[in-house]
Amino acid sequence: MAELGRAYARLCAAPQEPVLRRLRELGGPPGRARLDLAAQSLSLETCGALGRLLPGAAPVAELALGDCGLSEEGLKLLLHGLCSNTTVKSLDLKGNNLRTMGAEALGKLLRKNKSIRSLILEWNSLGVWEEGFSFFCQGLGANNVLQLLDLRNNQINHQGAGELALALKQNASLQELDLRWNTVGLLGGRALLNCLHSNKTLKRLELAGNNVPSDILKAVEQAMDHNQDRQTILSETQNRTSILSKEILSLKDEKTKQFLDLMDTIDKQREEIARSGRISAARVSQLQEALEEQHSIMNSLKAKLQMTEAALALSEQKVHNLGELLNATKQEQTSMAERHFMELQQQKQESADRESKLLRDLSAASEKNLLLRNQVDELEKKCRVQQDQLFQVKQDLTNTTAELKLRAVQAEERLETEKRRFKQSLEDVESLRLKEVDHMTQHMEASERSMQDRIQRLEAIRIALEEELSKVKAAAVTERGRAEEELIKVRSQARLEEQQRLEHLEEKLRLMAESRDEAQSCCLKQKQMVSEAQAKASQLSLHADGLRRRVEELLQELNSKEEEKVTEVNKVKVELQEQIGHLQAERTAQEGLREKIAALERQLKALSSNHREALLDKEGEISMLLEKLRMKEAEISRMREEEAQRASFLQKAIMAYVQGSPLGTHSCSK
Repeated sequence: MAELGRAYARLCAAPQEPVLRRLRELGGPPGRARLDLAAQSLSLETCGALGRLLPGAAPVAELALGDCGLSEEGLKLLLHGLCSNTTVKSLDLKGNNLRTMGAEALGKLLRKNKSIRSLILEWNSLGVWEEGFSFFCQGLGANNVLQLLDLRNNQINHQGAGELALALKQNASLQELDLRWNTVGLLGGRALLNCLHSNKTLKRLELAGNNVPSDILKAVEQAMDHNQDRQTILSETQNRTSILSKEILSLKDEKTKQFLDLMDTIDKQREEIARSGRISAARVSQLQEALEEQHSIMNSLKAKLQMTEAALALSEQKVHNLGELLNATKQEQTSMAERHFMELQQQKQESADRESKLLRDLSAASEKNLLLRNQVDELEKKCRVQQDQLFQVKQDLTNTTAELKLRAVQAEERLETEKRRFKQSLEDVESLRLKEVDHMTQHMEASERSMQDRIQRLEAIRIALEEELSKVKAAAVTERGRAEEELIKVRSQARLEEQQRLEHLEEKLRLMAESRDEAQSCCLKQKQMVSEAQAKASQLSLHADGLRRRVEELLQELNSKEEEKVTEVNKVKVELQEQIGHLQAERTAQEGLREKIAALERQLKALSSNHREALLDKEGEISMLLEKLRMKEAEISRMREEEAQRASFLQKAIMAYVQGSPLGTHSCSK
């Protein structure tokens, strides 16, 4: 700090060496430096130079001028410089025998300075000069920065105490006032006590050695305790408001994240709808190609009717056997569907029981707001986990249906190659198998719809739970307003109740974790059922392959028999009439085939209509998700209003507590 020393030497014609040395030795971090000139006899010129240096950007935070024997002119110059200073936080002027002009300069300093927090005026006899001390008290009343004032041993009488009381009624920043070893007396003590009814910031008032009665001292101590409690309550309310604002911000972030997640799921569903549309279009084109191939096969079969007359009887018997096998498989599939339906009903019943348990637990847990909020967060996480699991189950179901349909298409292609060489009966078997596959797909779609209904019910339950949470929050706000009035009486009992409630809620959390594990086990069971259905479908495909191999063997036998018939055609002419009858039967069979082709076309139309209905269902789900988003935004706005109401309730409770305190009743009786 050599710059201050050089500036002081430049301003003074005869600088004092101790002052110059202290200015050069001035150290400490910026904004915390201490200039100690105590017990130094400062000249008028030095005081004027310091008064010029202090208004600048001098990094001095504490200024000690105790026992310096300052003259009134020198003190006036110093304090005039401090009026525009913004760095000095502490000023020590003890033992300087200040008089009227010094007291007036101090009053002016307190009016203009906005940085001094601590002012020490011990051993100055300010109370002797009544006019100067009244001016000093007026400056103290206009000051809103000073926090500590030391007026020990200043010969302040009851009149000076009255002036101080008037100043304290106007002051709103002073926290500590030391008036020990003065002559305040009974009247001054009463004046100070009366001013404490309107001053709520003073935390410490020392009146020892002033001939003040003990009852007034006790009343002052009670007022100080009340002010301290009020300050602690205000700090707690500020902390709570900051915590509530942080919680609101966190809730906003969570809601935005949920909105983004919902938008992602909507985009994925749109992509799935587009992909399913493309797959259905490709499937329709494949079916059209299959119909064209069947027309060509019919034309080829008309040419081969004369060669396949004798083999038709044997093939009809074998087709009859195959029909019986297919009927047996149909019965097995119906039994499997019934078992599926019963298991789904059991799962629905279990889920309903679990939901009733959750509702009872939530109705019992309506006493605590913060714990309920944690519990609701856990329920939302559980719902999201179940939604993810249901989405995975849907994906697994779509994958299984796609695999089954791909296998069906491959089987159709193989059978079409065999139909070119042989018969009408294989087409019947193929149509039956296609109907079974359609039946399986319809069953899977029905299970998907049931799962979607279950998701919607869970969403409705979650909305109801959130409404109950809002009601519980409102009830908790009212209970908090009542509880804060009786806070001092019920602290010990509240701690015991908090421990019991914590144990109760931990048990509820454990039960909810068990219910989550049960839901996960149900999902695993459903996955196992899907895998079993896939295994049965693979077994059916293997059985169909075995039937195809048997048909190939029969075709080989028929070819051998046809070769034998070619040699015997010239010998047996009588069989021509029988062949004519067979041709008529084949005509009737062709008409049956045409009817089957028409039935296949109707099935194609039905599939296209089902696909359109599925698209409409997906669009309905998207609209429902958008409505849920709007509901979430409404909930956020409602939570903001609730937080504002909570803050107003806290403010009203604090005001009621302050008005209902002993000091408030004492002032009313006065």
